[in-house]
Amino acid sequence: MRSEEFEQLDRDGYVVLENFIEPDFLEALRRRTDELLEQEGSAAGSEFKQEPHTRRLANLVDKGELFERAIMMPRILELVGHVLGPNFKLSSLNYRSADPHSPSAQPLHVDVGALPDEKGFSVCNTIWMLDDFTPENGATRCIPGTHRSGRLPQQVLADPSAPHPDEILVTGKAGTVVVMNAHLWHGGTANRTDLPRRALHVFYTRWDKPQQQYQKRLLRPEVQARLSPQLRRILALDDPLNDKLCQETTSMSGFLR
Repeated sequence: MRSEEFEQLDRDGYVVLENFIEPDFLEALRRRTDELLEQEGSAAGSEFKQEPHTRRLANLVDKGELFERAIMMPRILELVGHVLGPNFKLSSLNYRSADPHSPSAQPLHVDVGALPDEKGFSVCNTIWMLDDFTPENGATRCIPGTHRSGRLPQQVLADPSAPHPDEILVTGKAGTVVVMNAHLWHGGTANRTDLPRRALHVFYTRWDKPQQQYQKRLLRPEVQARLSPQLRRILALDDPLNDKLCQETTSMSGFLR
């Protein structure tokens, strides 16, 4: 089974793991993210970014042991390692909910605008479906194989927001997880239903790239103090190279995402 998943990741740039999230865990994730949205109100997601027609949460490792479990799933880490190689870290853990009747879709993009380099691929995302993903409610679209193109969609397409002749919709039942080479051209579509479409985005990067969200700075000291060695490693909490990369990125941009 793993060889088929590896083959699909290599060929298409993504693999779909159906019924991956156990029902009790799925319900706990839904309940906790609803609580956080209520608690954080208009500030929700501000550690990373806020986006029109969506609700976001960020820095989730700091907000409950449920999320620590989510970043350490062995089967997912094995697939991420196939994309990135043996040395990688969590880049960010965020929540995104497409609002009911959201008027537009995301343009096709690659995560953090990254292209493969001489070391290969550097970014891999996982999409945890907390609700069904359907053609009507904002499922992710992608262009299979484009992770191997070495180009950004905006370098090739006149309008990355327009439908693409080769696009497919990644649909699935709540509890499905998609592991995606994040160099793949992809984007969320419009939610035309009366209900939100909720997902977690557990995003990993290669060891020599900065984290999207600098975990060492964002996680409270009391959270860092109780983490296991395995969690500290995946979060790069004791990695001087990661500290240097993230601090340089912050210095250049003027802020930390």
